[in-house]
Amino acid sequence: MITLTPSALNAVRSAIAGAADPAGGLRITVDAGGCAGYKYMMGLAGEAGPEDTIIDQDGVKVFIDSKSQDLLTGTTIDFVVALEGSGFTFDNPNAKSSCGCGKSFG
Repeated sequence: MITLTPSALNAVRSAIAGAADPAGGLRITVDAGGCAGYKYMMGLAGEAGPEDTIIDQDGVKVFIDSKSQDLLTGTTIDFVVALEGSGFTFDNPNAKSSCGCGKSFG
């Protein structure tokens, strides 16, 4: 199970409301790559895939594919606004290491 903070939920709701194409939720995957071994990928999706787990948090649907589930279990996703820029951050208890940008882990 993953958790989105209230700030992340608001950011996703805003993205869905402003999307050019209808979006049913947020897709989160983990792919090989990045400077630490794995990288987080996020984007709006029209619907869940056949192998996806669907998490509904306060009306926001999150789609996670089966290969990413174990790597994301227990992760908290936040949306931060800072002087350096705004974006999503991941607090992943499964990460043994991470890079400085916060977008990849090992």
